[in-house]
Amino acid sequence: MGEFELIRRYFQRPVRRKDVVLGSGDDCALLSVPADALLAVSTDTLVAGVHFFADMDPRKLGHKALAVNLSDLAAMGAEPRWVSLALTLPEVNESWVAAFAEGFLALADFYNVELIGGDMTRGPLSMTVSIKGVVPEQCALRRNGAQPGDAIFVTGTLGDGALALQHCLGKLQVASDELPGLMQKLEQPQPRILAGMALRNLASSCLDISDGLSSDLQHILVASGVGAQIELSQLPLSPALEELAATQAWQLALAGGDDYELCFTLPEAHRGALLLALQAASVTVTEIGRIVAGEPLIQWLEQGQPRLLTLQGWDHFQAPTV
Repeated sequence: MGEFELIRRYFQRPVRRKDVVLGSGDDCALLSVPADALLAVSTDTLVAGVHFFADMDPRKLGHKALAVNLSDLAAMGAEPRWVSLALTLPEVNESWVAAFAEGFLALADFYNVELIGGDMTRGPLSMTVSIKGVVPEQCALRRNGAQPGDAIFVTGTLGDGALALQHCLGKLQVASDELPGLMQKLEQPQPRILAGMALRNLASSCLDISDGLSSDLQHILVASGVGAQIELSQLPLSPALEELAATQAWQLALAGGDDYELCFTLPEAHRGALLLALQAASVTVTEIGRIVAGEPLIQWLEQGQPRLLTLQGWDHFQAPTV
């Protein structure tokens, strides 16, 4: 089966969104963007052996390929609307394509996202996804608004995906009853879209945690020109991580990557509105530290006392392959 037949059979569907003037099948898609909104765009590439195991379940891989891009929109407080997909395959495997498309489009349907085009070509297994959404003017969450005195929060728990990966690589053993939940965090992360939208006009800065909190939080500090203090005892850890030695759990939670949770800073004046705003998002949030004046550095604390940690977040050109 050729490229265009694969696309028609598994990816091309009738247009569902009214703001899609022209969908896939032409040289470009045509989209209608609200006059009072900004267009938010993010693009990510996932490569076999770097971001996922080549034999990963294609249905779950389809979910993850879209989810990690949706997470970027969540970090900006944007509403997802459209997506394009470029899929590179070493050979035609119709059942693999069918399963990948099923996982990808199921998540797209859940968030009412329209697949508006893309490409399919031959080569090493990889996929590039470009997600597009809208956010009201003056409401986009950014990295450069943190101020001294702001509290630092994260959603969900940290380190679960990293622990699952270490288990798959044979470096750590996980109890059989805990493994399914950890693998779901690694293979089928849930983007915090509703939480991001709820944080509009509340959070002073925000980003998604994809490479590990230690390196991702650093982006906020550099952009905002501030420092941070993080209390290690307040990190939200799942029971599986709490069973590990503290330093091992911290390494996974702070530098393991694959969390796709949100890290945001909150002015004290907005603290009372936070939990009410997040009720509809069905997500837990944990305060883990505060923004301080000074150089853009993180001070790690254990029960209020300085603790020296050597951590490194995910780096595409230094991390080992999977």
